[in-house]
Amino acid sequence: MAEVLIVTGPPGAGKSTIADALVRTFSSPAVYLPADAFWHFIKQGRIAPYLPEAHAQNQVVIEALASTACCFASGGYFVVVDGIVGPWFLGRFRRIVDVPLHYVVLRPDLATALARAQGRADCSLKDAKPIVNLHKQFAELGDLENHAIDTTTQSVAVTLEAVRAGIGSGAFRFSGQVGTR
Repeated sequence: MAEVLIVTGPPGAGKSTIADALVRTFSSPAVYLPADAFWHFIKQGRIAPYLPEAHAQNQVVIEALASTACCFASGGYFVVVDGIVGPWFLGRFRRIVDVPLHYVVLRPDLATALARAQGRADCSLKDAKPIVNLHKQFAELGDLENHAIDTTTQSVAVTLEAVRAGIGSGAFRFSGQVGTR
């Protein structure tokens, strides 16, 4: 089943946990594509992706991510992209990805997102200022508001089921036009 699902939201939303768990539930071929790896591929001249001056870099990274997702999908895989992919990047994905594209935003409240992100044992983003700014960027989704799931108090199992149900019903299918930044 060649499709692409973008699982996004602010740091601490549960993206990686849900995306990885979702891929493991498929009985057909599926790919887990963590967007963070694409930023980490840049070894010289990397700019933290949440900084305003990273705009051109982020466009290149999203282009590479969307192209990779499209390549796997063209091979018949269901591709689950895990990362901070704001609505402003959906136009780039839609231009490249020629299979059904789903978009789901996991969105806990700010206090929960901060606690989860800062409580991680790994060296991921823990600075409150960019976490708060990224959370604000997903707070108002306009026409895409029906693509959001409040993960504040949900267990992994409940969130996973909500994502699966949304994919199955077509509720998270993206077919509209979204501007780019």
